[in-house]
Amino acid sequence: LNEIHEYQSRVTPFSDGIYSLTKKLFFTYNGLIYIMPTGIVVRAVAPYIQSKYVDPAVVAVDVAGRWAVALLSGHEGGANSLAASMARFLRCEPVITTSTEAVKTLVAGIGCRKGVIAEDIEHAVLEALNSTGGKLNDIRIIATVDAKEHEKGIHKFCEKHGILLRIIGRDEIRDAKIRCGESEFVRTTLGIGAVAVPCALLGGTKTKLLTDRIKHCGVTVALARENCMLQE
Repeated sequence: LNEIHEYQSRVTPFSDGIYSLTKKLFFTYNGLIYIMPTGIVVRAVAPYIQSKYVDPAVVAVDVAGRWAVALLSGHEGGANSLAASMARFLRCEPVITTSTEAVKTLVAGIGCRKGVIAEDIEHAVLEALNSTGGKLNDIRIIATVDAKEHEKGIHKFCEKHGILLRIIGRDEIRDAKIRCGESEFVRTTLGIGAVAVPCALLGGTKTKLLTDRIKHCGVTVALARENCMLQE
């Protein structure tokens, strides 16, 4: 969110058309966010593209605020991270198509106590991964409940490892009616019986639970694998 606030503070009104504005900004900023169809963005930036090592990160957000698409300079330029940041800020879906992301299939659902630090998040995630033989590089998404949306420890962990953060609403968890172990304390404080397992299953696509909730350092983690139904 700090990234987004920095971008907001640098936004200035303009009267130029999108093509002339792009010409002015393309070689000035490290990241450009367009709120418009990707086709227009492609045409606007096409004349100035040089190399993934020098081009700015380009992200396209649809006008309805549903998708944040990493369009140009995904890894080297930081478009993947910028798209993830925009998705967290807008609470929409990040679209990242770089090939290294395609082989990542794990979703880690996380619940935690208030004020947990990033190091504790990491220790708990590694503990869960050890039980499955997985690695940090296998995780595509960290998913947590909306009540934990602003936990700095979770954000710092995701930023450190370049992992997408997805926020799952409590209403979505209630509606899903996922059967799993529940905590009376969690139900009393959040109004739902569990966080880690539902978030792991709802955080990805066609998920299958790999681990039940694993508790460590005030953090609860559950792992799920994506696209399992396609393989069965």
